[in-house]
Amino acid sequence: MKKSMDKRLVLAGDVGGTKTNLGLFFKEKERFVSKVIETFSSPNAADLEHIIRTFFEIHPVSVSSACFGVAGPVLNGVSKTTNLPWNVSEDRIKKQFHFHHVRIINDLTATAMAIPLLNRNEFFSLNQASSIKGHHLALIAPGTGLGIAMLMYQKGRYLPISSEGGHADFAPNSEQETELWGYLHQRYGHVSIERVVSGSGLVNIYMWLKDSGRIDEPKWLRQKFKNYDPAKAITHAALAGKDSGCVKALNMFVSIFGSVAGNLALTDMTMGGVYLGGGIPPKILSKLKEGIFMEAFSNKGRFKTFLEQIPVKVILNDKAALIGAAYCASQLK
Repeated sequence: MKKSMDKRLVLAGDVGGTKTNLGLFFKEKERFVSKVIETFSSPNAADLEHIIRTFFEIHPVSVSSACFGVAGPVLNGVSKTTNLPWNVSEDRIKKQFHFHHVRIINDLTATAMAIPLLNRNEFFSLNQASSIKGHHLALIAPGTGLGIAMLMYQKGRYLPISSEGGHADFAPNSEQETELWGYLHQRYGHVSIERVVSGSGLVNIYMWLKDSGRIDEPKWLRQKFKNYDPAKAITHAALAGKDSGCVKALNMFVSIFGSVAGNLALTDMTMGGVYLGGGIPPKILSKLKEGIFMEAFSNKGRFKTFLEQIPVKVILNDKAALIGAAYCASQLK
């Protein structure tokens, strides 16, 4: 079937280690609206091109511009994905699909681009602080991995800054966290923040609690781990109050998450706000509301009062990265 060109549409992609979302978007007033979105398993695909090809087999339309937010560093239009064996190339995608314009950006950069475009009801505020207009924003997003990005405010607009800060050193903040660091150091060597603040990071915390004798693992949970994603199993058991060990693991995860977010706020002077994105924060919103996160966020000694003035918000729209990628595609010329 011959593809018809629709100049209103752009192709946007959110490429993660677990899943890849592709969507066709068009601009309506100041908002980017999806015409269609499809979700694909990333590990089951040989490369991103295979997924794009499958998408257009389902939706045979031709577009001129495309942008893909990819979970990994992007240099000179190429990204070697962090949690997938893929090499994603702007030039290769452009040639294969005859796009006029293609841009690959970090997936957190895409999400950051969406923040100014989202409505107020697409956020949940964890504190009562108000954003100061014209100041920098930060985004931290735990999911399969840990992504970090910034929006720097210059000359009346926000400029996205990519980052691989999730792979910076994990800095323990207590004796207990120091022991966790030692456990992970024996296993991995370098202990990045992502080894603790991510889906696999939650599992690492739980395993350390179990292996150090701090918690006992019930048989029903051990059995569940065999047939179910361990991070999800731990989260569900903790939020439902079914297992005290899972509660301890999630509490520690949230505390470290809050501390890392507070460090980010200090590093970038994000008086415009710190935004929590990725797949995990909306799923543990009830835990984030308890205060563990915000206590760790502001627990920075002499800068406690300063950090209490910085708004912290959870992004509730799970398509934010696609919206940001759509915006990026629309700007390509």
